Amino acid sequence: QVQLVESGGGLVQPGGSLRLSCAASGSIFSIYAMGWYRQAPGKQRELVAEISSGGTPIPSSGGTPNYADSVKGRFTISIDIAKNTMYLQMNSLKPEDTAVYYCNAGIVKKSGDYVLEYWGQGTQVTVSS
Repeated sequence: QVQLVESGGGLVQPGGSLRLSCAASGSIFSIYAMGWYRQAPGKQRELVAEISSGGTPIPSSGGTPNYADSVKGRFTISIDIAKNTMYLQMNSLKPEDTAVYYCNAGIVKKSGDYVLEYWGQGTQVTVSS
């Protein structure tokens, strides 16, 4: 059993900042990837940012980030492998960033297992005056 729990969402004015957290818990041997996705009403879920390490477990150094073009230069993804926790620092927020933000992770529960995908329940981010 693996659980992903997001936190840190809320209401913020345009130009403001928020920091999201995703805590993974349960049976975790290694994490191969973690990422943030978002889904606005009436739109498809899209990748916001992801950390991975070329098909290997993410090292303690944090792996390699990948960002959607729409958030490059504004958002920063990071991961603390020791704590099984991922963060998304969101700066210069725009109304179009309004969405439910979901945590996603590829996790090996024990040595030799396949990588399985898990999703959190999401946290609402609303950017509005």
